[in-house]
Amino acid sequence: MSEQPGVVCDFVLRGAQELVTMAGAGALGIIDAGALLAHQGRIVWVGCEADLQSAVGGDGQIVRVADDAVVVDAAGACVLPGFVDAHTHAVFAGSRAGEYAERLEGRSYQEILASGGGINRTVAATRDASPKTLAELTQRRLDSFVRHGTTTVEIKSGYGLDLETERRMLAAAAVAHPARRVLTFLGAHFVPDEFADRGDEYVDLVCEQMLPSLRGAAEFVDVFCDVGAFTVEQSRRVLVRARDLGYATKIHADELARSGGAMLAAEVGCVSADHLVHATWEEVAALKQANVVAVVLPGTSFTLGSDYAPARGFIDAGLTVAVATDFNPGTCYCENMQMAVAFACQEMRLTVAEALRAATLGGAAALGRADELGSLVPGKACDLIVLAAEKHVELPYHFGVNLVDGVVIDGRPVVIASGPIIHGESAVNGVATMPRAEAIG
Repeated sequence: MSEQPGVVCDFVLRGAQELVTMAGAGALGIIDAGALLAHQGRIVWVGCEADLQSAVGGDGQIVRVADDAVVVDAAGACVLPGFVDAHTHAVFAGSRAGEYAERLEGRSYQEILASGGGINRTVAATRDASPKTLAELTQRRLDSFVRHGTTTVEIKSGYGLDLETERRMLAAAAVAHPARRVLTFLGAHFVPDEFADRGDEYVDLVCEQMLPSLRGAAEFVDVFCDVGAFTVEQSRRVLVRARDLGYATKIHADELARSGGAMLAAEVGCVSADHLVHATWEEVAALKQANVVAVVLPGTSFTLGSDYAPARGFIDAGLTVAVATDFNPGTCYCENMQMAVAFACQEMRLTVAEALRAATLGGAAALGRADELGSLVPGKACDLIVLAAEKHVELPYHFGVNLVDGVVIDGRPVVIASGPIIHGESAVNGVATMPRAEAIG
């Protein structure tokens, strides 16, 4: 490596059989025998390993590698951008595994809800949980997200449904952890029992108390606009108030019925509209015109045995599509984006390239981070995963197992050969070989 002045890299990736960059419109941007250099968590050079010795950064400066740089040898594996999971409900207490079994036995959700179960059970358990308990639960879940290749996680509140519990949830979502987080306030998730038959009054509380009080604790505001949740008018009040207070906005739309949520997303200018199981061409045209990202959640349809969102049609129509997990205690207890990709391919008929792009660059777009995350190009964050596979097509093909052998976030290895999550300075110096793991020195 040249000793001329220039950028001094502190991270090197080499040995990738396939380096999937996601560079170029609609393409994976695969570099065979690829390599990558980064400085202070940002990529400065991507190319063939054969050109590594003469690498030149995007600004024309000669790049060199620091003596104590982290060097990751992918050992002939496929390397992808880290998954960006743009829709999760990762903070909650309690379990609803028993309800899942009851649904399989034929009991309806309405029956479960009427007996104190469903979301009410999660709300009660979350309200009773201490801040320490919520933080510990969230940290363990984040460990699992990262081990399965997710480097950025959107986390919604929404199981408190009162100001103080919602605040505790958002604090727990920000617990110390290597995973990047994007926080969303979902106070308008469901009308709590104490406001039964008084939904408008609860919306008043969300708009006049919760939203102003939680500024700075969340970046986005979401609302569940659907049958049995909030009407279009109630949802509009929440989203407009949130926008006026400086939040970016999202919406749960058209999951249970064609409820008007997607049209509202286009009207208000939401960054994303999520679920969209019942969206029609009218909704698609409106979302495209307003540049709203369509977030599809195939794991929820799988768990519920319901229809899948028409993601094939979304892509054919030119919508930007994100694939996410919808990790939550009631309808999709899965933090594995690899499974979401597999479902998107098999059930939504996306190609492997389309599904992987939706799980990375599409997720970044759904969080307003497309200029920072989701692809391995100079200037973006050095967030990547190393597969226990040589080719990207193996990920949805070899489903139901964890094919992620290593994870790098911000230029720091945090998982080596599916081992424990590495926190702190121990992740900074040394050499790591993946999948043949060696301790970071």
